[in-house]
Amino acid sequence: MTEIFDHLRFAKPAWLLLFVPCILLLILRRGRGAEAAIAFSSLSVLVSLGAKVRRTAFSFGLPLMLLALIPAIISMARPVWRTELQAKTASGIDVVVALDVSLSMSIDDFFTPEGRPLRRLDAAKAVVHDFIIGRPDDRIGLVVYSGQPYISGPITLDHDWLLGKLQEVELEILQEQGTAIGSAIAASADKLNARDAKSKIIVLITDGASNSGKISPLEAAKQIKTLGIKTYTVAIGTTEGRVSRGIQSYPRQEFDLPTLRKIASETGGEHFWAQNLEDLEKNFRTIDDLEKTESRSLTVTDDRELYAWFVGVSLLAALGFAVYISLNRTSG
Repeated sequence: MTEIFDHLRFAKPAWLLLFVPCILLLILRRGRGAEAAIAFSSLSVLVSLGAKVRRTAFSFGLPLMLLALIPAIISMARPVWRTELQAKTASGIDVVVALDVSLSMSIDDFFTPEGRPLRRLDAAKAVVHDFIIGRPDDRIGLVVYSGQPYISGPITLDHDWLLGKLQEVELEILQEQGTAIGSAIAASADKLNARDAKSKIIVLITDGASNSGKISPLEAAKQIKTLGIKTYTVAIGTTEGRVSRGIQSYPRQEFDLPTLRKIASETGGEHFWAQNLEDLEKNFRTIDDLEKTESRSLTVTDDRELYAWFVGVSLLAALGFAVYISLNRTSG
């Protein structure tokens, strides 16, 4: 039933107003007519003036008449079965999200809107999830890293698959400890460089300083600058946040904001520091606004005329009405 309302249209709907007088005639027919103005002692003379239709004929004749009239009115309104085909073209942006999964991302110095503690990793995953959903026309890839990077999947338009991979990301996914920011940038750029896109960007999320890997973050930034790849760096966490002593004997804050700023400026991106969930969401909205995808949508409308079917039903019903009335006429 929903499909009918989605596709059925009337090219000239004003003709449907003819149903109003039809309804009024049906209502008036149920009322009693006016009294005769002249009384005759006998109608025997009038009876002989030809044949008349049996009264019972109209019990079945009226539905036939309506069956002829209703589709006739509908046919004049020109019903069509409309199918709309949308062709969408987009000059998309290739994006790689590089997500830090080092043990310090287990710090729960973020909070949900309800006030419950939230791990940095969980906050990052939630915001990246919304970021992916909000960019349906872009090819997006995911690189997770700690002591070394791991490419969890190709750059893809299959965002459902990508979101499934994001959901699987946990702190224990990689064995190597540390934070290899330079290697993560290099791995992300390697995936982007293999593609032909108008714009290529890396969104790097980390809560620490680079302390492992074969390439330094600034060296990696200089190399990807020549490839035209921009990097947006997002530092995540509060200055008070510390890992537990079960992870580090001497917990400390490892933020290296100057290096993250330098990476962003070197590659033409921007740097952000999110100290709460609201900041993180705002940062990603800013990135989303800065890197807009140009898309065009073309709608092709195909109308299939249906009036001929209603005309046919109307003609058959009218013929049936005429035959039925003829067969129910009585001679004087």
